[in-house]
Amino acid sequence: MEKIFNSLKPTAALLVLLFIVGVILYALGKPVFWSGFFAMMFFYGLIFFIGAYASQLRKNDSEEDVMLAGRSIPLFVAVFTMSATWVGGGYINGTAENTFNKDYGMIWVQAPWGYAISLILGGLFFARKMRRMEYKTMLDPLAEKFGKNMGAVLFLPALAGEIFWTAAILTALGTTFGTVLGIDFTTAIIISSVIAIAYTAIGGLWAVALTDIFQMVLLLFGLVLVIPFALEFVGGWDNAWNVYKTNKGAAATFFPSKEALGNYYWNWWDYALLLMLGGIPWQVYFQRVLSAKNENTAMWLSILAGVVCIIAAIPAVMIGVIGDAFNTMGDWTAVGAAGGPSTPAEILPYVMRYLTHPIVATIGLGAIAAAVMSSVDSSILSASSMASWNVYRPLVKPDLSSENLAKVLKRMIWVIGIAATILALQIKSVYALWFLCSDFVYCLLFPQLVTAMFDPKANKYGSIAGFVVAFILRFGGGDAILGLPIIIEYPMIENGIVLFPFRTFAMVCGLLTIIIVSRIWKEKEE
Repeated sequence: MEKIFNSLKPTAALLVLLFIVGVILYALGKPVFWSGFFAMMFFYGLIFFIGAYASQLRKNDSEEDVMLAGRSIPLFVAVFTMSATWVGGGYINGTAENTFNKDYGMIWVQAPWGYAISLILGGLFFARKMRRMEYKTMLDPLAEKFGKNMGAVLFLPALAGEIFWTAAILTALGTTFGTVLGIDFTTAIIISSVIAIAYTAIGGLWAVALTDIFQMVLLLFGLVLVIPFALEFVGGWDNAWNVYKTNKGAAATFFPSKEALGNYYWNWWDYALLLMLGGIPWQVYFQRVLSAKNENTAMWLSILAGVVCIIAAIPAVMIGVIGDAFNTMGDWTAVGAAGGPSTPAEILPYVMRYLTHPIVATIGLGAIAAAVMSSVDSSILSASSMASWNVYRPLVKPDLSSENLAKVLKRMIWVIGIAATILALQIKSVYALWFLCSDFVYCLLFPQLVTAMFDPKANKYGSIAGFVVAFILRFGGGDAILGLPIIIEYPMIENGIVLFPFRTFAMVCGLLTIIIVSRIWKEKEE
C-alpha cells in the first residue's frame, strides 16, 4: 500500500496540472473537446502512475538497474515492451497516412513489414550473441572493437536516429490531438513529452517496460474498436476496398511491380532494405535484448515482437483504406469536419473523430496516446543510456561511481527529451521523418555493427575509413528533409530525387571498406 500511496501523490499533482492547462486553453478561446480532454487526463494519469510505481521496483540506483532493469525482464513483459517500442505513433499514423496518400498508396507502406523483418533478423543473428556478451548498450561492441573514441563518433548517428525517431512520434501525436481534442499542435507535444520524460527519468527501464504492457493492450483494443464503426460510413469493407483499388490501381498492394512503381522500382527496394537491415542497429532495440533474463529470451522476444508488429499494422492499414474510400464517396462536412483532412497525416485522427461514436473516438485517442508514449519513453532512455555509458563515462569521468552515473543518465533523459521535443515542433511530416531515422543507422551504423560482431579482423582504421566512405556516398545523394543538395551525380535522378539505390550502395561500400582496409592495415603492421 505504501508504494501505491507514494505513486498516487505525484499522479494527483499531474492531473491537477493538466486540468489547469485545459482551463487556460478554454479561457484563451480554444475549442477544447472536454470529454476527450478528460479521457486524455485519465490515460496520462494512469500511465504516469504505473511509471511512478515501477520506479519503486528497482533494487538499487545503479546505472544497470536504470538502463537494463537489472537484466531481469521476463519473456512476456519483454515481448510487450519490444512490440510497443516499435508500434508507436509514427508506426500507426504513418501507416494510415501512406495507405491514404494519393501519391503513394499501400505499395509504399513498407515500414510495418520492414521493421517486423528487422526484428526477426535481429533475433536470429544478433540478440543471442549480444546478450551472451553482457553488453550494456549497442555501442559497447563497437567501442570494444574500434576503440572508445570511435565508439563516441558512432554515437552521433545513433543519437540522431533516436532523436529523429522521437520527434516523428511526437509529431504524430500533435496531429492527432489537434484534430480530436481541439488542442493546438505545440501544446499537445509539450504536454506529452514532459510526462514521458518525467516517468522515464523516475523509473528507468522498469517504468518503460510496465507502462508498455498497458499501452500495447490499449492500442490494439482501441484501433480494432474503431474499424466496425468507421466501416458503416463506407458501406462495409468490400465496398471500401473496391473504391480503394479503383483509386490506387496497381499501388493497392504491398508487393512491388514495375507497373505500379515505374522508375521508382529500385528506389522502392532501396527503402525496403533500409528498413529490414536499418531496423537492427538501434539502441532502443538492443536495450530490450540486453535486459532479457538470458540469451534464449533475448532471441524469442525479438522474433515474437516482429509477429506482433505485423498484426498491429493491420487496423492502421484498414483505417487508411476507409479514409480513402470516404474521401471519394462521402462528405466530410456532413459528418462535422470542415473540408476534410488538410494533409494525409491527419487521416487517422479524422477517421477516429468523425467516422465513429464520440466514446469510440475517445478510446481511439487513448490508443494513439498510448502508442506515442510507449515509443517516446523508450527512445529517450536509449539515447540517454548511450550518452551516459559510451560518451560521458569513458571520455569525461572514467572513475565515475555507478550511483553517480545513474544520476547523469537521468539528467541526460531530460536533455535529450527536450531536444527531440524542439525538433518535433519544427516537423510536420510523420512518414518522411520516420524513414529518415533508419536511413542514418542503415548507412552508417549497420556496417560497423556487422563487422564488430562477425569480422575478427576488423579494426579501428577500417572502421574510420568505412564510416567516411558511407557518409560521403550517403549524403552526397542529398536529402530533401534536411535541405541537403545532391552533390554526387548518381544515375537515375528524376525531379531532383535520386532513384538509384544509393543508400544501399553507401551501406555496402562502407561494409566492404571496413573489411578491406582492416586487412590491408593488419598486413602493414605485420
